[in-house]
Amino acid sequence: MDRAVGGARAPLPRPRSGVGSPVLSRHAAAVVRGDADLLAVALPFLDAGLRAGDVVALACPPDVVALLCGELGERAGQVRDDPRLSLLGARAPDALAHARQTAEQAGNGQLRVLSLVDFGPTPAGWREGVRFESATNRVVQGTPVDCLCLYDRRRLPAAVVETAATTHPFLVVDGAWAPSPVYRDPAEYLPRLPWPREPVEDTEPVLALDDVPTLVALRHGIGRVLADRVPDRDQREDLHLAAAEVAANAFRHGVRPVSARMWTDGDRLVCAITDSGHSFGDPLAGFVPAHGADLGRGGMGLWLARKLWDSVDLLPGPDGLTVRLSTRLRRA
Repeated sequence: MDRAVGGARAPLPRPRSGVGSPVLSRHAAAVVRGDADLLAVALPFLDAGLRAGDVVALACPPDVVALLCGELGERAGQVRDDPRLSLLGARAPDALAHARQTAEQAGNGQLRVLSLVDFGPTPAGWREGVRFESATNRVVQGTPVDCLCLYDRRRLPAAVVETAATTHPFLVVDGAWAPSPVYRDPAEYLPRLPWPREPVEDTEPVLALDDVPTLVALRHGIGRVLADRVPDRDQREDLHLAAAEVAANAFRHGVRPVSARMWTDGDRLVCAITDSGHSFGDPLAGFVPAHGADLGRGGMGLWLARKLWDSVDLLPGPDGLTVRLSTRLRRA
């Protein structure tokens, strides 16, 4: 399988004192309950960025954008509404790439993002969101992005709120910024996350292939299921492109035999591709292309999968490595 983020892991940068001081890169969380708490944390952060001349952006649901802009008054015109900086408006690789690009284009070289965390209503979405927050610490490391993520107890299940301190190097409590005492490096944290089966996996598979003889046979099998089960043509083509690349990884970089399973209930689709290898272990793979901007060198399988499917799990087990792809199906 292709690798995306690897090599030596430098220590995370520490912020200088005060929310208005210049920083290179900072990723913080604050737990709030209700609008009063939210405003008490968010407004000083936004005000400091506006005074410093940062590019200031909101990655929040529309009701929160309206609340904040109402409090900012005339200065709201200086703030961008850009949900593509988070999972609200993009999948993980695109959100991270957009953050890096926006920071690089900032006039003073600093992007400041206020994000209200919303991972959707399902455990699959929560799992992907927690993974995104953790991986952000490595993928955006060294980029001038100052990000404050708000976890509102009214909107999020307790299990998601509890992850804030482990996925963010800094916490904001009662207006004070400090290192999180329980923060865990993504390379340590991500492999230990629980990866429960999706409910649809307990139904009869619509595709079951063992010891597939060739990559062409596997791609054709996946393509037949998608043609029968995915009504939206654009989504069908996207899902096939990414699944075919993951299948190619299994044959080219994994160990045979290679097997595949697919399940669907008409609402969600899961595709699991397993090879017999045991050497792959990078939980950050696929958040950026394996070879950077040079896409001609390949290494795009997991990156495409994270861009085109809702969730991508790398599941090592006794039988080898399984790449599990899952997504909600769009109506035609």
